[in-house]
Amino acid sequence: MPEDGATSAVRARGDRGSAIQRALALLEVVVASDRPLNLAQLAESLALPKATVHRLATRLEEDGMLARDPATRQFTMGPRLNRLAADTLSAAARRAPRHAVLEALARETGETCNLGMLDGNGVVYLDRVETQWPLRLDLSVGSRVPLHCTAMGKLFLAHMPKRSREKLYEAAPLERFTERTIADPQRMEEELATIRRERVSINDQEYMVGLVGMAVPVSDPEDAGRFTAAMAIHAPEPRLDARNIRKYLPALNDAAGRLGRLLGETA
Repeated sequence: MPEDGATSAVRARGDRGSAIQRALALLEVVVASDRPLNLAQLAESLALPKATVHRLATRLEEDGMLARDPATRQFTMGPRLNRLAADTLSAAARRAPRHAVLEALARETGETCNLGMLDGNGVVYLDRVETQWPLRLDLSVGSRVPLHCTAMGKLFLAHMPKRSREKLYEAAPLERFTERTIADPQRMEEELATIRRERVSINDQEYMVGLVGMAVPVSDPEDAGRFTAAMAIHAPEPRLDARNIRKYLPALNDAAGRLGRLLGETA
């Protein structure tokens, strides 16, 4: 596994004394990886014996901070760590500068704006600014929506490792919520390829009849290819259809860029 500055820093922390420091360093390695890691990879990243890493990982798994991939038994983020990440970003998103970005976008577009992050096989809303129009949909902060039929969800799905997507397809059929839901994995892969190429995801009434949405990544300011959050706008179809919503793409990308820089300042 190639070593960068971040990995070197993790090694340094892992080499220092306490079990707490080593556990935190282990979690940092797992969170930074875009795929599950086996014991040997964790031990190499931390420069610790496999037996030590195994004890730490097993305890963290028992506490819900780590989980094992059912097929490979490799380590990934657990449900408790996912909740902690969501709560942390949610708290940050409620702070004035970050919430102000959503408010400014809502004023500019006249539509509801959302910030969300991946949570297992769904997306959780971290922050939200509602439109002032009387016709709107109630999806409050903390709401959880599916991956395959929402704008933010498809954005995260598109950037997952292919094998992870295949496991989701194998685990359960893609549920059809409306006539426009993409329920065929092959068609979904074609849609996701377009999303990766264009770096924008459109939901054309695939989750709810009459709901159109558009999402873009909130990129890491130091690594544009990596993102942990997404920003979206959505509107009832009578006001915007899947074609016309794209007129707000420059504004959405600009807001996502500003939000990414703000999140980077407190990372």
